[in-house]
Amino acid sequence: MRIIDELKDAKTIAVGGHIRPDGDCVGSVMGLYLYLKKEMPEAEIDIYLNKPRTIFNCIAHIENIKSDFNVNKVYDAFLVLDCSEERLGDAALIYRNARKKINIDHHISNTGCGDVSVVEPERSSTAELLYDMMNPDLIDKEIATALYIGIIHDTGVLRYSNTSPRTLQIVAELIKFGFDFPKIVEETFYERTYVQTQIMGRSVLESIRFMEDRCIVSMVSRRMMDFYRVTPKDLDGIVNHLQSVKGVDCAIFMYETGTLEYKVSMRSNGKVDVASIAMKFGGGGHVRAAGCTMNGTYHDNINNLSIEIAEQLSRAD
Repeated sequence: MRIIDELKDAKTIAVGGHIRPDGDCVGSVMGLYLYLKKEMPEAEIDIYLNKPRTIFNCIAHIENIKSDFNVNKVYDAFLVLDCSEERLGDAALIYRNARKKINIDHHISNTGCGDVSVVEPERSSTAELLYDMMNPDLIDKEIATALYIGIIHDTGVLRYSNTSPRTLQIVAELIKFGFDFPKIVEETFYERTYVQTQIMGRSVLESIRFMEDRCIVSMVSRRMMDFYRVTPKDLDGIVNHLQSVKGVDCAIFMYETGTLEYKVSMRSNGKVDVASIAMKFGGGGHVRAAGCTMNGTYHDNINNLSIEIAEQLSRAD
């Protein structure tokens, strides 16, 4: 399917993604926005997304993102990327009011939403999927940069098992446009501020291994976040760091978002399907990377997750 086939008569178009946008979400949304500006120069195109981290300022025209969702406008089409409607946050109302709703995603937990749904879980990222829905003759350096960022962030710089031969082929085509891809990898994926390094260090220091050391968990409280003056955006990468510990089959990281409320991120080496666990608690994601929001005390949440993890490890053994 080509994107343009679903937008032929659209004069006003909106593009959006999930709350707390990660690299694939930002790269996909911006890549599609830049592409549609070329493919449909007469159309009015808007982006609705929570303000991304400053590391993504290398993407062209990222300042055009609208983070004020108090909009009564009815769009001819709204494309929601890298998630389903449930994770759109305040942009969901704009999506529901659109005349045509299009959902493009690669998460296995997404059952599709809207009038047109393209969900391909075998894809490494939404950015990879979008590349194959675009006219390659219209892709330029700015679009290629955005899509590249989306792919490298959801593949761990092509290290994760979701990296396929097609992923590598697309990346090879993208870097032909001549952007400084080593710099992009360093500045958007690896580089950390001093306080980000501090909170990561404390999270690792205070982590606990359990279930015969096959699982590891760490938590950051609201008080700790205030002490280090960090926001949720500064906590990215901690769960991946925990997962890298030798012998760990499943890593869990959570941070406090409210009274008896925690945002939970999980990573697996494949023996645990964390997407299925996250879905039981209202979340979703991939087999090896998923998340959800849980209510209760920190220890209650760990106990509830442990029951599910233990059952899967028992089956795997």
